[in-house]
Order: sequence, then C-alpha cells, then structure tokens
Amino acid sequence: MKICFATNNSKKIEEVKAALGSDFEIVSLQQIGCLEELPETGDTLDHNAFQKARFVKDHYGVDCFADDTGLEVSALDGAPGVYSGRFAGEPRSDERNIALLLARMNGKTDRSARFRTVIALILDGKEFSFEGIAQGEILDETVGDGGFGYDPVFLPAGFDRTFAELSLAEKNEISHRGQAVRSLIAFLHHRKF
Repeated sequence: MKICFATNNSKKIEEVKAALGSDFEIVSLQQIGCLEELPETGDTLDHNAFQKARFVKDHYGVDCFADDTGLEVSALDGAPGVYSGRFAGEPRSDERNIALLLARMNGKTDRSARFRTVIALILDGKEFSFEGIAQGEILDETVGDGGFGYDPVFLPAGFDRTFAELSLAEKNEISHRGQAVRSLIAFLHHRKF
C-alpha cells in the first residue's frame, strides 16, 4: 500500500518509515509534487493535523496522513502545546524554542510534561484520527544530540536518558509518535486484509 505522509520533516518520515516496515510505501510531499508549505492555522493539534491532510487530499488527490505534535508542560498551563514548533517565533528554530522553554521553566518545581501526537488519516474518502502520549519531565539543560525538537530536554517517564539519547528504535518504542503510528499501522493492516 502506498500512502503519503504529509510532512516536510525528514526526521519524522524516517521515524515513521522505521515503524511501518515494508508493508507500506511511504511517499513524501516532494514525491507527489507538493512543494508548498502546508497550512497550520488551527488552535488544536487535531485541527492542524486534519487541515494538512485535507490540503494534500484536496490539491493532490492522494490518500495521506498528517500529524501534529505538541509538548504540553504542566507548569506552563499546557504551553507551548499546538505552538511548539514556533514557540520562539519565526523562523522556526529548535535551539531558540528550547532556550525559551528553559527560560520559562526557570525556578519551576513542577517539571512534568507530556508530548502528544495526533495523526489525521484520509483514506478512501473517509477521515480517521489516532493519538499517542508520552509522559515525562523537562530537564534544566539539554542532554544528548539525537532526535529533534525538544528531545534533548525531555526525559521520558521511567527512563534515565532523554529522547535525544535514545536510539530511533528505542524512541519509537515509547514515544508519542510511535504510539500514534502503531495505532495507525494496526488500522491500516486491518483495512488491508
């Protein structure tokens, strides 16, 4: 089965391809000729994920899925949330986002946070959604050089290494995106057979 993952983030595509295995061929936006920036104007993760998937389906006519992920920090009332990617403004920068997060967390004793991913799937004219959540906490400083986004400051619950220190396989096993992708895979396998 061939399906488009509506993202320009090569790290996300790599994570999802590793999780999906060989049963599915993931094609990128570039491979379908979509070179424009996808709209992300919603105020919820669900809204953004479906907005991106619908854009690709409407303009390119291919079945696809899109995700939106947010880091929700308890001490910041759930921020940055849906604005995680552009927390420190434009142009988007993981380093500036992390620096702003650490500045806002300075002096906070509650370091609990969670990553939440919503995947919106459009398949055969129908819409479906899948969610994954990874609980953890925010560290005082960056640790590790793998992953992307807030991975160097996110310590997943029950682990002594940040997402940035885990291998891709380890991260996929426990991450928010890994959980959502496993739900997506189970659904696609069920539909396929």
